[in-house]
Amino acid sequence: MVEIKDLGRHTGEAVTVRGWVETTRGHGKVAFTVVRDGTGVVQGVLVRAQVDDAVWDVHATLSQESLVSMTGEVKEDARAPGGYELGVTRLELLAPAAEYPIQPKEHGVDFLLDHRHLWLRSSLQRAGLRVRAEVEQSIHDFFYERDFVRIDTPILTGAIGEHAGTLFETDYFGEPAFLAQTGQLYVEAACPAFRRVYCFGPTFRAERSKTRRHLTEFWMVEPEVAFADSADNMRLQEDLICYVVERALERCREELKVLERDTSKLELVKTPFPRMSYSEAVEQLAAKGSETRWGADLGASDEVALMEGRDLPLFVHDYPKEAKAFYMKENPDDPRTVLCDDLLAPEGYGEIIGGSQREDDLERLRARIREEGLPEEAYAWYLDLRRYGTFPHSGFGLGVERTIAWITGRHHIRELIPFPRLMNRLYP
Repeated sequence: MVEIKDLGRHTGEAVTVRGWVETTRGHGKVAFTVVRDGTGVVQGVLVRAQVDDAVWDVHATLSQESLVSMTGEVKEDARAPGGYELGVTRLELLAPAAEYPIQPKEHGVDFLLDHRHLWLRSSLQRAGLRVRAEVEQSIHDFFYERDFVRIDTPILTGAIGEHAGTLFETDYFGEPAFLAQTGQLYVEAACPAFRRVYCFGPTFRAERSKTRRHLTEFWMVEPEVAFADSADNMRLQEDLICYVVERALERCREELKVLERDTSKLELVKTPFPRMSYSEAVEQLAAKGSETRWGADLGASDEVALMEGRDLPLFVHDYPKEAKAFYMKENPDDPRTVLCDDLLAPEGYGEIIGGSQREDDLERLRARIREEGLPEEAYAWYLDLRRYGTFPHSGFGLGVERTIAWITGRHHIRELIPFPRLMNRLYP
């Protein structure tokens, strides 16, 4: 048995591959079967005069997604899918397939999402998810090469990481618990143990948003670095983004081609990224006709407007305190603001990273918790981090699906996660 990706090593040899039928067609004396095995796609060519009746009859019964075993000589052919084809001498039906619901025609989004368990098999979805796998691996490699320690943080928590209004609450043996909005607070706790840490996992937001940029369950990578200030934090972010983009270009060329991604835009992504203060951003937006006023968070339309004509991601930093989370450090140069940043991707994809220097002063942090009306007892352990050897530190959260949507050029992030969870979707 040979995997399709390895056929190039067996040119001129007779091999057997096993996989699922994507298409079949016949032209009287010649028939074709295109098979996918998960590592690649190959076309099998059956010549009527060269195969027995049993093989020819098996081909006639094949339907899309039938599982077959196909034996034949490997021949190089640039016109064939994958660059190789098999001159078939033997064909076995291992498992038949009922009439496949996804046909080569236009289907509605709801229909495709209802059949997500099957839609995953299509070429565009396979390409997007292969890029996702490479992006995730490159993230792990980036941090591993820089001596970060991965910390697995809890999904059930009693502490609110972001905004109380976007929590999924559940009963935890008689006590309220929440699905984690972030692992950040917990990786902060690991910083004094390991200096450089990160977590990687699912996060949950009960946001009533139906935009192309939102999921209720999505994945984030969240590093935290001891003795790093806000400027250090932004440098780490741009280094990570450049590393991830470079890996995608290096190892996912074929997938990006299938997705019809203009990779010339990605090739422009180099450090350093431009920086702009929140106050400067509001001024620019006002000049463009935006009604966003100083003190409000920037919306998706604001982010798109700021990125007009830009090829590189853009840092917008030092937002108003009221617009950001309680744990962000007050800006000593302007106490109205905090030392934070959002990294905006070009081409209309908006924010892909949010980061900040953390408040390391015990009393200021306690005051912010009280200002937000959060239950102080739930954060006793978090406040302990400032009681026992407090230290400056910074970190950020990168939204995996948003980042992959930008890299692949896909419109909606629901296609860049195997089984998307949306406001109106919990199936399959």
